[in-house]
Amino acid sequence: MHILIVGAGLAGVSAAWYLRAAGHTVTVIDRNAGPALETSFANGGQISISHPEPWANPGAPLTVLKWLGRKDAPLLFRWPAEAARIHWGLQFLRECLPARTHRNTLAIAHLAAYSGVQLRALREATDIHYNSLSRGVLHLYFAKENYRHGEAQQRVLANLGIAAQMLTPSGCVTAEPSLAHVETRLIGGMLGADDESGDAQRFVTELATRCRETGVNFMFDMQVEKIHRDGQRIRALTVMHEGCQQTLQADAYVIAAGSYSRPLVKDLGERLPIYPVKGYSTTLQLRDPARAPTVSLTDESCRIVCSRLGNSLRIAGTAELNAYNTELDPDRCGALRRWAEEIFPGVCDTTEPNYWAGLRPTTPSNLPIIGRSRFDNLFYNTGHGTLGWTLACGSAHALADIIDGRSPGIDFPFAGRV
Repeated sequence: MHILIVGAGLAGVSAAWYLRAAGHTVTVIDRNAGPALETSFANGGQISISHPEPWANPGAPLTVLKWLGRKDAPLLFRWPAEAARIHWGLQFLRECLPARTHRNTLAIAHLAAYSGVQLRALREATDIHYNSLSRGVLHLYFAKENYRHGEAQQRVLANLGIAAQMLTPSGCVTAEPSLAHVETRLIGGMLGADDESGDAQRFVTELATRCRETGVNFMFDMQVEKIHRDGQRIRALTVMHEGCQQTLQADAYVIAAGSYSRPLVKDLGERLPIYPVKGYSTTLQLRDPARAPTVSLTDESCRIVCSRLGNSLRIAGTAELNAYNTELDPDRCGALRRWAEEIFPGVCDTTEPNYWAGLRPTTPSNLPIIGRSRFDNLFYNTGHGTLGWTLACGSAHALADIIDGRSPGIDFPFAGRV
């Protein structure tokens, strides 16, 4: 079967790998000049299996209220808001109910653990290199309420069989010596031992090369203009390439276009509950590599993550709801730089920070949309939010199973279950 994938980021290229391995002819198209040039380009670099709790949880509404009025708040809801943002926000509040949070946490945890297994198998099979470090993710707690919440989360993870250990401040420094500077401020931490970190953009680029070697065809600078339907099937795509329209046909189609998935299928009557949530990052060159962390970190007080990528440090975080705007906000960029200077003084060169902003395709529940649409030959692999790197390989492997008519065997609410 010939399968055409729209999107050459983590979701699309991972899907291409597993679908080609299943024997399909695969074509990947993207509107950019190469793979992983949007959401996957400069994310936080974490494969965080130990953090399945969705943004939408019982404590979220009060936390958001506390952040109101702060220009550098971890979550910023820009006003005035268009109808789509308000509708998404109301759905988000519904997902904050305890029962829904519990259900969503379990689903994310199951998919994350499965994805970790698939990533390790892929790495072994391909010998792919992307500045990966398998030293875990250390969640840092600078406030007692965050630490207590971490203890509760650790109990949930233990019940799910996900390795996570609560640490004292000195235990945090033992796990990551570069934190000695802030040991007296720490309440404690939690180390997710099965977690990893790495350069997502490099992973996608390297995997795309492996895909090409197996026969996958990549077509870039392809903007989808229209998706044509014929009854319950998709017949073709009209794309624009270098000013000329082309028609592309396949037996099946996969939408893996991140935040742009929703507008792509709107004219088909599909209503994907995805909103583009802008995240920021800065990549800082190291002045003193010996004092830089090698364990990926998450500061739970301000929702900032940090990953070592060779001779640089990636600092990422914040969530901004502002439609498809990707402009850099100086206040939010500055918050990332100040965090690096405060936690790791003198370690990084912060005089010329390399800032970036990308749109995370986020659903109100934080559950990605994976599986069949209401059309027989149209499938989704999108809506992964902040967990695109964590869930990439598991989502793609599961999608390949679904397209081939097999059950993925994971306790997850896949779209259009087999």
